[in-house]
Amino acid sequence: MKNEESGMKNFYLNKMFVLAVILFTTCVPGFADDHRGRLQIGTGLLYERGMDLTVAYEHETRYHNAWEYFGNVYLKWDECASCGHVCPKSFWSNYNTWGLGVAYKPCVTRGHNHHGNLRIGGSLGSDRHNVVGSVHAGYEHSYSLRKGWQVYWQVKSDLMIGGNDLFRTGVVIGVKLPVK
Repeated sequence: MKNEESGMKNFYLNKMFVLAVILFTTCVPGFADDHRGRLQIGTGLLYERGMDLTVAYEHETRYHNAWEYFGNVYLKWDECASCGHVCPKSFWSNYNTWGLGVAYKPCVTRGHNHHGNLRIGGSLGSDRHNVVGSVHAGYEHSYSLRKGWQVYWQVKSDLMIGGNDLFRTGVVIGVKLPVK
């Protein structure tokens, strides 16, 4: 009789354990390949004498591939003709562009808490006087933190169409914040 009660108790405990595992795996959100959107903010330095700021929305698809919809501003400084070095006027008012664009980011490498993507896209904007287009290519590597946050670095190259610069290249660092 005691053996039968013990068997029934184990049976119910096993059922409760299986039910808890099923509830946990279906109700708790995943983190590895979760198709979440992220707000991405990054800044960096570009060759020659350029600074870049990008604000984007990134939508991750399967296997860490992603689509990025971004807005970008670029500032190029120069030495002041009157004083011979970089002053506030020559820094902020030399040459500026802005653009809106889209980039596809296929994943090319994965690790435990990081992944790397190629970044291929295009944008259209202005430099205060003319329409400026660009073709973007580069590599982005992201590191996962707690609660869905990520930090990233990016090597970017831009081919400019219709602007003062023909080619821009540099390094950008930034953060990605999860959007529910």
